[in-house]
Amino acid sequence: MDAFLKTLKAVAEPTRLRLMVLCASGEFTVSELVHILGQSQPRVSRHLKLLCDAGVLQKLREGSWMFYRFAPEKAAAEIAENLLTLVPKEDPVLLMDQKRLLEVKADRSRAATTYFRKSAADWDEMRGLYVDEVKVETAIQRAFKDQPIQKFLDIGTGTGRILEIIGPQAKSADGIDQSLEMLAVARDNLDRANLKNCNIRQGDMYQLAFSDNSYDAACIHQVLHFADEPNRVIAEAARILEPGGKLVVIDFSPHDLEDLRSNHHHRRLGFSDGELAHWFQRNNLSFKAPVHLPGGQLTVAIWVGIKTGIKTGIKTGIKNG
Repeated sequence: MDAFLKTLKAVAEPTRLRLMVLCASGEFTVSELVHILGQSQPRVSRHLKLLCDAGVLQKLREGSWMFYRFAPEKAAAEIAENLLTLVPKEDPVLLMDQKRLLEVKADRSRAATTYFRKSAADWDEMRGLYVDEVKVETAIQRAFKDQPIQKFLDIGTGTGRILEIIGPQAKSADGIDQSLEMLAVARDNLDRANLKNCNIRQGDMYQLAFSDNSYDAACIHQVLHFADEPNRVIAEAARILEPGGKLVVIDFSPHDLEDLRSNHHHRRLGFSDGELAHWFQRNNLSFKAPVHLPGGQLTVAIWVGIKTGIKTGIKTGIKNG
């Protein structure tokens, strides 16, 4: 009864109800919500705090920005989700909110497109060195197709493309990346794909802000060759996987294209199967037969590991933020 009343009190106010409806459509900063609602920042911030305190919204820090999303805690989830279905869709105020929401998303899209256009030359040059991306993505989908996915993590999500192709088969999916610019691109792509079960945020691949044994599937796509300590990235990915969970790593086999180091900041010129097998085994990941996709001057390798051990249900480490 207490949780029921707390949730009802939290949303039983016009501005807070509008905020709940808006945040059910994506993740937004305070400034974006201020623009949509046409209210002062202190007022909007106060209402957001009340909704977060009631467990209806969740706030997530990304660099110097704070994003808010509809992610009700267990006690409030059923009530909040049912209330959303009862909100009158044709209400003039809510219709105006939706119009301004589309303006905010259009601004995001323009910013993401500008950034991506500046980087397009480098991306196109890289793609020309290896097998068609469609073949790589098909192989990645095949690597995950033999099991249902409850929670999926994409480490170094970049444009969010892996979330786009694996997200639809997962109950929930998260992506982390250090680059705020790339996260803007990913957020726009996921909005376009309408993947509401996917979330992205800034994160450190060497120190993932998630509990031990909290995911049943994870992917590291074209990230290891940028890492100073790729073995640590594998160790962190293994840590957050539950026993029986699957890690899929996609990167280049060994090559001698020094230009990728000097012009594209690759720290490593590919990895051998033996190297990945060693890292997997050190972190309780059974090593499956790798897949190699030759094409152009580079060969793309796909390495799969399954977390060994017995599922206990006990989780330690940093709580999922």
